[in-house]
Amino acid sequence: MFKHLREDIRCIFERDPAARSTWEVVISYPGFHAVQHHRISHWMWNHHLRWLARIIAMLSRLLTGIEIHPAAKIGRRFFIDHGMGVVIGETAEIGDDCTLYHGVTLGGTSWNKGKRHPTLGNDVVVGAGAKVLGPILLANGARIGSNAVVVKDVPEGATVVGIPGRIVRRAEVSEQERKRENFAKKIGFDAYGTTQDMPDPVVNAVNSMLDHIHAMDSRMETMCGALKALGGEIADLQQMPELPDCQIDADVPVVKKASDNQPELK
Repeated sequence: MFKHLREDIRCIFERDPAARSTWEVVISYPGFHAVQHHRISHWMWNHHLRWLARIIAMLSRLLTGIEIHPAAKIGRRFFIDHGMGVVIGETAEIGDDCTLYHGVTLGGTSWNKGKRHPTLGNDVVVGAGAKVLGPILLANGARIGSNAVVVKDVPEGATVVGIPGRIVRRAEVSEQERKRENFAKKIGFDAYGTTQDMPDPVVNAVNSMLDHIHAMDSRMETMCGALKALGGEIADLQQMPELPDCQIDADVPVVKKASDNQPELK
């Protein structure tokens, strides 16, 4: 018990730069109070003292503004920052090292009994005002943006934003994204780690430009190679660096506009 208490206090210092002393955390942090009350009510719930467990949960809600059902399963080093308006449902499960901000709801979408609330893996962060609804899984390392509404599973390490929630970044990088990042570095452009899933028309336009320039560059290298093979002399005005771990596809399909003769990607 005291080991978990020390861990709960230590994790607050790690995640909240406003924490100044242990005494301050113990006395004035409602998130810390709510977690400790829940550990007591959860123990009572598991030992069939369920009426008393609900009374403790209700009193905790009055004192902290945080509502956690006694049956919810919460792991170690769980931190609720600010906390007002947080709701955690009966069948919710939260792993270790998770963080919730104020206004978060881990709610259900059905009146049927059984599993109806989310499951959070380890090291999950849910931003202020986000709603995570239904018996879905937020895998390890998932990040939920503020005010997002999430009703589908979130893969490991992914970031979700918007209403309804959309994945804007995944832990793994696709081959196309890797080629795009390598070509951006080659021409001296910082793509800021953006992905095609970003809900931003400017980002999508930049990504399309990078794909088009990559295709033009590959065709230019093919043409130069063909001219040299025929005996032509081509002066290299400026040697461009090689693309790391990126194979250039010479067979890039092109289509011509009706208005001009410039090729563009299909």
